[in-house]
Amino acid sequence: MIAAAATTGAPAATASTSAFGLIAPDTTGQNFYRLDTALQDLLRVHLPDNLFRHIAPHLDRLGGLVGGPLDECARLADRHGPVLHHRDRFGNDRQWIEYHPAYRELERAAYGEFGIHAMSHRKGILGWGETYPAVAKHAFTFLFNQAEFGMGCPINVTDGAARLLSRFGDEALKAKYLDGLTQTDMDKLTQGGQFMTEKEGGSDVGKLTTTAVQEGDHWRLHGEKWFCSNADAEVVMLLARPQGAVGGTRGVGLFLMPRRLDDGSPNHYRIVRLKDKLGTRSMASGEIKLEGAVAYAVGRLDRGFVQMAEMVNWSRLSNGVKSAALMRRAHHDANTVATNRVVFGRRIIDMPLARRQLMKIMLATEQAISMSFITADALDRAEAGSQDAAALLRVLTPTLKYRATRDARKVCGDALEMRGGIGYVEEFATSRLLRDAHLGSIWEGTGNIVALDTLTRAVGRHGAEAALGADLHARIDDMPGVPQDWRDRLRGLTDKAIGFARDVAARSENEAEARRATSTLYHVASAVVFAWEAGRIHAMRGDARRLLLSKLVVDHRLSPQDPFAVLAPGGDDALAGLWLRPEPAGMAEVVPLLTA
Repeated sequence: MIAAAATTGAPAATASTSAFGLIAPDTTGQNFYRLDTALQDLLRVHLPDNLFRHIAPHLDRLGGLVGGPLDECARLADRHGPVLHHRDRFGNDRQWIEYHPAYRELERAAYGEFGIHAMSHRKGILGWGETYPAVAKHAFTFLFNQAEFGMGCPINVTDGAARLLSRFGDEALKAKYLDGLTQTDMDKLTQGGQFMTEKEGGSDVGKLTTTAVQEGDHWRLHGEKWFCSNADAEVVMLLARPQGAVGGTRGVGLFLMPRRLDDGSPNHYRIVRLKDKLGTRSMASGEIKLEGAVAYAVGRLDRGFVQMAEMVNWSRLSNGVKSAALMRRAHHDANTVATNRVVFGRRIIDMPLARRQLMKIMLATEQAISMSFITADALDRAEAGSQDAAALLRVLTPTLKYRATRDARKVCGDALEMRGGIGYVEEFATSRLLRDAHLGSIWEGTGNIVALDTLTRAVGRHGAEAALGADLHARIDDMPGVPQDWRDRLRGLTDKAIGFARDVAARSENEAEARRATSTLYHVASAVVFAWEAGRIHAMRGDARRLLLSKLVVDHRLSPQDPFAVLAPGGDDALAGLWLRPEPAGMAEVVPLLTA
């Protein structure tokens, strides 16, 4: 169970302490699960009722921790980052990384109490008799990362190492290492890492220079890895070129490298230094020098890049979920300020310009959440054997990763601005959110790389846009209560977006349009998904307001705007009024606004 670890820091700000002054309160003490009716609705849409009812109390507990003790732990761990030591006090060469106790509390919550890293692999987590589908697992990811984004990487790479090992490793390797990677007993847990990046080749993996030389039943690795997060992980997955292998990605193998050898001595590699990063400061990222490190081949040596690329695709989904989490946290903070701050005799949320900015923050946030769960659902269906879902996943994952990570930077910046000057002060979470948000656009491929992957590979090479088009058409045909005129408009936009993507993918000279085409796919898909969700949520509890989000995307992301025209008052104001009120709105209230 989580202790009240925040006692080592300054007293937490609360609404009651702020009431004596003029500063708007922050989110301290809020339960981020109870606040998030959209999350609850989408989980009911995507999960069987028995699974939803099982995880709801656990999500409720996590939501309360995220709004209190875990958030304070995250603040302290960000302020007091990891420290690399090269020698012990007796002068012996022994490397270890020192972490603040608050970071250890975060680890105990993520790995020990909730077992987020193991949900896809080990039965019995939180009392559920089976492993969890991606939709359920990422509900916990989404909540946890609203407190601490940095640890999202160690959780993800531990999960990923277990997935690679279970899917491609031989029985001996699995018997030796898999149990530790999926443990929730902190004394038995072995965290995972993925050391991919080299100076010679970041996105161009075929240029990597790390070499592997076979020695009996294992290999010896030589080279350097340039950006290694969770630097002191006990089990590391990495790529290296076996001696004599061909050049390029076809000659790259996947290897498992333990931190310690069988006799307990350290393996033959060193952490040269830790990175001084803009964000995710709580988590240790380092540079690694391999000096004959013992490693074991995982899967076929000529398939290493393909195997790791599959892992990268899963990781991109996690990246999108984490960026959605940052946006939701920023949205919570902006909404708390807007509803509690009074200026010129009025609450900020009652002022038209502030309402518009809050709606912009909300729209990008809701897009990322809906697209995250649609992508997670596609992963679940693909894992169950659906080839159509596998093709859909191939295009949704990079599309989500590209757009959600970019939107997170803007949303977190706008939320900081909503709080004003003190939002820039490190005592509040907003500055940390903004710093952390910039990682998403770099992790697992920069924006250019991911947009090119969407267009040149997912669309141009694999034809995955056909699966996306078919999925969106099926959702358009299954929208109870949504007017036919709106369905027809969404169908036309879907066809245009698919055609645009195909045109860009068909000609290399169109490469510069890859980012715009990827964003268009994202916006059209989210507009369709919002309307599809609205029909289901309205049937569950009489609330059709997600249909309003579909209209906002169409109007503000997919329709031309005259930069010199003054927008007619009324339409968006009425829409904002319906969305921002606590009561649900039925189809009878919502549908007339589609043509406003």
